Amino acid sequence: MSSNGPRDREQNRLSARVGRYARVGANMSGLAAKLAGARVFGMEIDDAKQARELAEALGGLKGPLMKVAQLLSTIPDAIPPEYAEELAKLQAAAPPMGWAFVKRRMQAELGPRWQSRFESFDKEPAAAASLGQVHRATALDGTPLACKLQYPDMASAVEADLKQLALLFSLHRRMRPAIDTREIAAEISERVREELDYHREARNMAVYREIFAEEPRIRVPEVDDRLSTKRLLTMGWLEGGPLLAHKDDDLDTRNHLAEVMFRAWWHPFSHYGVIHGDPHLGNYAVFAEDGRPAGINLLDYGCIRVFPPSFVAGVVDLYRGLLEDDEARIVSAYERWGFQGLTKDLIEILNIWARFIYGPLLSDRVRSIADGVSPAQYGRKEAFRVHQALKEKGPVTVPREFVFMDRAAIGLGGVFLHLRAELNFYRLFNEQIEDFAIEDVAARQQGVLARAGLA
Repeated sequence: MSSNGPRDREQNRLSARVGRYARVGANMSGLAAKLAGARVFGMEIDDAKQARELAEALGGLKGPLMKVAQLLSTIPDAIPPEYAEELAKLQAAAPPMGWAFVKRRMQAELGPRWQSRFESFDKEPAAAASLGQVHRATALDGTPLACKLQYPDMASAVEADLKQLALLFSLHRRMRPAIDTREIAAEISERVREELDYHREARNMAVYREIFAEEPRIRVPEVDDRLSTKRLLTMGWLEGGPLLAHKDDDLDTRNHLAEVMFRAWWHPFSHYGVIHGDPHLGNYAVFAEDGRPAGINLLDYGCIRVFPPSFVAGVVDLYRGLLEDDEARIVSAYERWGFQGLTKDLIEILNIWARFIYGPLLSDRVRSIADGVSPAQYGRKEAFRVHQALKEKGPVTVPREFVFMDRAAIGLGGVFLHLRAELNFYRLFNEQIEDFAIEDVAARQQGVLARAGLA
């Protein structure tokens, strides 16, 4: 019997992926049983060897779990450092869909005459990521477009990955961890599932377009609703180049880009309780005016975190408590965040991490975000100190809101290190929280979410 060519090949890829998930599940279960047996019989466990076995067990998965692994590596003791190091080596991007499969996916989203709705549509993807790929296209009126098309069957792929994540956390809990990861797991699962809904991502984009409507240095794509569905997001193409292409520019240029990045992250949080939760370098592009880098294209709105205004107030209170050495205010801030069972010892441990995150914002001077640290090592030393200290206190439950706040802060710090920026972070931050009032944040947040259809 003859083969149907590309269609058969694509179907075989799907079948192969299903088989990989089955093998990974078996491998993870075997690893869990091995660890449990070692604990029962009092055997020593080689964390580095086990981490390599874990990476081998997960090695066939190239989808959402790899994004999750990157996120977990920034949270002290969410997973052992050996795990984080091995997981970081795994491929984060899925292989792109071939043209035959793209055509069928586009037909499923826009109908059999989908190509007639574009003046042009590039066969080769401009970018491929964990959940989908982007094709450059041109609208009938000549507008350049970016079409983000989700890979097939990603909902089941995400659920399969989340099951593996649950197993990973289960393994870790048997190692007497410093952090109880149950809330972390719930938060990650909810956010990753949200990323599958491109209607939601379009509404997230509307929120950011409103927030930065008067900010010419930050550009947000316009969505074309007529060419978008829950699994296809069509938006205006924004011209720009990689942020890292400017890491050797003059200091003024690097500082300018870093300052824009600071505003792109802290302004939505401090004024609206919203953050861009995936500060990956690929989610920013630099646009030029008159031949000079002028600002940032802010891309990918699948992972947007909306915080309760009370959490934002806690972030501001913790900052002011650290700045003024006001212990009562510090304790109140942690309670606002949702930490429970606070003792003097636990507060001192939490302050290690807080003083690291807030450190550059506490001194009124021009400085780098951190001295003598590479972007890959940013926060590692402090995370290890927290891990060691918490080990003696038993598992601490981390509030779920902390997960993406921490991830974004670490990612943003890495950007500043890549740019080797030297700024007065104290003044930049205080500009954002000047006249801060929780009631104002609540009103602004409610308004912008309602107008975007997210309330």
